This record gives sequence, structure tokens and C-alpha cells, in this order.
Amino acid sequence: MYIKRALEPVVKRYSENFKVVAVTGPRQVGKTTMLKHLMEEEAEQGISRTYVSLDNMAILQTAKDDPALFLQRYRPPILIDEIQKAPELLPYIKLIVDESDERGSVWLTGSQPFHLMKAVSESLAGRVGVIEMLGFSNSEIDGAPSEPYQPDADYFMRRVAIAKPFGVTEAYRRICAGSLPGIRALPDDLRAGGYESYLDTYIMRDIRDLAQVGDELRFRRFMAACAALTSKPIVYAELARLADIDQKTAKTWLSLLVSSYLVKVVEPYANNILKRLSKQPIMHFLDTGLAAYLAGWNSPEALEIGAMSGQIFETYAFGEVYKSFLNAGKRAPLHFFRTNDKKEIDMLLEQNGALYPIEVKKTASPSKKDARNLNAIDPVSSDDVPVELQAFKREVGMGCILCLADDAFPVASHAWAFPVWAV
Repeated sequence: MYIKRALEPVVKRYSENFKVVAVTGPRQVGKTTMLKHLMEEEAEQGISRTYVSLDNMAILQTAKDDPALFLQRYRPPILIDEIQKAPELLPYIKLIVDESDERGSVWLTGSQPFHLMKAVSESLAGRVGVIEMLGFSNSEIDGAPSEPYQPDADYFMRRVAIAKPFGVTEAYRRICAGSLPGIRALPDDLRAGGYESYLDTYIMRDIRDLAQVGDELRFRRFMAACAALTSKPIVYAELARLADIDQKTAKTWLSLLVSSYLVKVVEPYANNILKRLSKQPIMHFLDTGLAAYLAGWNSPEALEIGAMSGQIFETYAFGEVYKSFLNAGKRAPLHFFRTNDKKEIDMLLEQNGALYPIEVKKTASPSKKDARNLNAIDPVSSDDVPVELQAFKREVGMGCILCLADDAFPVASHAWAFPVWAV
């Protein structure tokens, strides 16, 4: 059964305003399924769009060897799947879309960030609208409306009124099930096999396409190390030690995971008013099921009480907030905050000159004590900021304790408790 995706109206709007629409994201998150569903809606309106997959080796060979002939054979309106396999097509797509003022005539999907593809900046600049898509969000799974996270009481109360509540047991079941449609649909006892097939069939093959990884066993060990350290600051020496590689290789391999949309690197917040801020970014796996599998946790019950319980819940919460922005076609303005004396805020949302701290707690009963670190950024709003640092002054807005509570409610004058199931 098709599950409606939150990005559908975004794709439609982009198709009305851009000549080319590109949907990028990890393998198997449903990019093609969503676009084929929208093609069915187009067909009802009399629009016949052709679908072409570059996973087909014969078609791929034509696209690479003779792009002009390929686009004579497959004319717009068209959906081309996995465009990163044949970037040679991009200049020819430019020529075709420049021949008319028609919008949305070419749809593309890709499993790599579009800005990394060869020739895209000069080929399709100003002509392409790029949409990032990840796996299912809670809202999509439950059939609830999706909207970007907003740090205010109206949003908190509105979301808890329309979302479907769940507790800690269901939270870890969803964490282990992950967000990939095909793997989520498998019975629990087959899910490990689904992830193993996903790694072998897609990830390792794509990694080989991106770079020469000489030792696949070490690369798998490296992925497992990253999974075990999800939501933690990136320490290349530690990753290198765990995977038995050097630090330069660790940096290169992490960039491959980022380019494959498997990992999101969150940069630390920087502000000259705040002294001694940590400069280490943190990383989050974008599919918690894959992270749990790679780290060796195949049971929700074991994961809930295990050593990774808190950090994978934090990654899960980050993913829901992050997807709430992407699913609206917006950039997620999220940072990580940590001082050298270990004061830490799990997420820092920066919007319109203000900072909104978000702390993640695996608790159903959050209290004022859980909000104690949120005031670590208060100095940026003080009145006695030196003149030369006025440009760095920010307002500090409503904080949030993202947790497993049954409802949303204020826990302090500057913070609300808000359940992760309502994001």
C-alpha cells in the first residue's frame, strides 16, 4: 500500500516553477515510488511522462556514450532515475529545456547530493529545483500532517492534538525498524537480512562508484564504528583506531557516507561572544535501523536497555526534527552546541536572528532539571556586549525538552517539554 509522502506538494510546486526538478536522497527511501505516484496523477490530467532508469546497464551505456541520441529516444516530459550515473546527460538536458518555457518537463532522481555531480553548476544553474528526501518520518507513518518544527507554544499544542502518541517501547521498535519503506515492511525476524542485502546491493556498490575503497572489510568495520558513535562528536583518531585505518582515510570514508546520505554531519555553533566553544562537529546516522544493525543491536528490547540507548534516541529525535524541515522543502538550520567545560545542547535552531535550544531526554517525566543546560547560550542576548561584538548578538528564544512525555507542557519559564512523537 502506498503511503503518502509529505514532499508531494513540494514536488508539484517545484514543477510549476522550475524547468527541471531533482529529488535526491539515500537509496531505497522511496524517491522513485513517490514520483511514479505523481506520474499516475499526471496521467489522469492527460500528461504522459516517460520513466527511464539508469540502473539498466544497456540504457546507461547509451546515456553515457551518446547523450544526444538518448534524449532523442526519451523526450520530455521524462523521469530519469539515478542521474548521478550519467552526468554526461546534464548539458544536453540544458539544451532541451532551454528550447521552451515549459516547467517541470524533466524530473531527476539521484543518490548523491546534486551539487557534487559533475557539470551541474554550469549545466542546470537557475533551471533546477533540488529537493532532498529521506526515509519515512513519524508523521508519514501515522498519516498525520507534516510541518517544520517551530519553537513556540502554539506549535507544541497543535502538534500533540493531531499526532498519534506512543511510549518508549514503540519508540525503540520504530528506531530498530528504521525509515526505509522496503525494510520496514519486512517481518521483524527478516529485517537484519534486509539491511544486509541493502548494504551489499546498494551501499557497497555505490561506494565503489564514488571512490576506490580497497578494503571492503575495513570499510564495513568503519561504518560499524560510525554507527556505534552516532550523536557523538567526531574524533577521527577514534574512528581510525576502531577501523584499523589512518586518520586521512577515516576523513575520506566519512565524506563518502555523507555523500551517500547515510550520515549527517552537524556543525558546531560558533559565536565570538561565547568563549571556549568546541569546534568538533557531531554525526547522526539518517536511518536509525541501519545504525542499530551495524552496531549489532537487532532487538528493540535489547537496544532500549543497552549501552546505545540514549545516543540512538538522540539520533532518532534529531532525524525527526531534521526531516520536518526537509519534508517542507526547507533547509534545516540546526547546529550542535558544546562548550569546552562540557555544557552541551543537543540541537540549536538558528532562525531570524534568534537561537532556540533543544535538549533530547529519554524520559516520560521531564522536569526543570532537564532544562539546566539550555541557559548556556544566554550570554549572546546580554545587554553589555562590547560594541565590536554587537554583530554576534542573538536573541534566545523558547527552549524545548524533546522527550517521551504524554503531552506538551512548560517545564521552566524558558522551556517546554514536547514529545518526539508529535514532531
